[in-house]
Amino acid sequence: MHSRNHPQTIIISPQQVLRDILLIFIGSILCAIAINGILIPHDFVTGGVTGISLIIHNFIPSINVGLIYLFLNLPLFVLAWMAVGRRFFFFSILGTLSLTFSLLFIHFNFNLEDKMLNALLAGLILGAGAGLCLRSSGSQGGTDILSIMLLKRFSINIGDTILTLNGIVLLLISVYYSVEAVLYTMIVVFVSSKVINLVVTGLSQRKSVFIISSQWEKISQEILKDIRRGVTIINGQGGYTRNEEKILYTVITLTEIGQLKRLVNNIDPAAFVVISDTLEVINYRIGNQPHW
Repeated sequence: MHSRNHPQTIIISPQQVLRDILLIFIGSILCAIAINGILIPHDFVTGGVTGISLIIHNFIPSINVGLIYLFLNLPLFVLAWMAVGRRFFFFSILGTLSLTFSLLFIHFNFNLEDKMLNALLAGLILGAGAGLCLRSSGSQGGTDILSIMLLKRFSINIGDTILTLNGIVLLLISVYYSVEAVLYTMIVVFVSSKVINLVVTGLSQRKSVFIISSQWEKISQEILKDIRRGVTIINGQGGYTRNEEKILYTVITLTEIGQLKRLVNNIDPAAFVVISDTLEVINYRIGNQPHW
């Protein structure tokens, strides 16, 4: 695939800093609304450090859950400094402080009686808030720090890591809550982890595409010209016919799939096309590598 061979220089502009701060503040407000408005009133818990904070708050109601959350995050910041980087460290401190103050001062009550609806709504709001913070250069601390460390080191999906860590925490704390409360909490954790993946990845998810066609040359030219994506031409051979084949390989975004399908169909309706999800793509033009 055609690309330039020079390293990418990361320059943080004032606009980027303001954008990160705004994402962190909005995300923290949404998380505080979900925690104070749904989780605490309905005795739901969530996983990770937030869930542990809620449990301590239930045993010691005089201590605000935000202050407990801040205290439990202190050792995790050491990991953030050592394993991720200074920029992530400072923005994560901002995220943790923002969530702490949001939990202290933001109280919003939802008038929903159905517990299932409350669990779903809490998962949506919590996932959206955490996802917005992760779209910035930092996080809200807690399990977010561990999930980003695993993403950078092992390319493990953020939402899957958070779901697994939260599940482990739920098993540990299930002894203090009823089975019904734990089951509703599992709904909150599952929905929030999926929403986090959607918000963080969004429509920028990358797809890998293989195309086998006798019109490979024209198709590759149109991909380069119309979609403006690089194309790799691979030599292949038909397993049955033993005929020589040209296989086109390219990586596109989720929003470009429809355009690519129309382009190929207009040139060769009989073309063989395979579109697959990608775990991670690293490149300065099409890559979705971590920004932390």
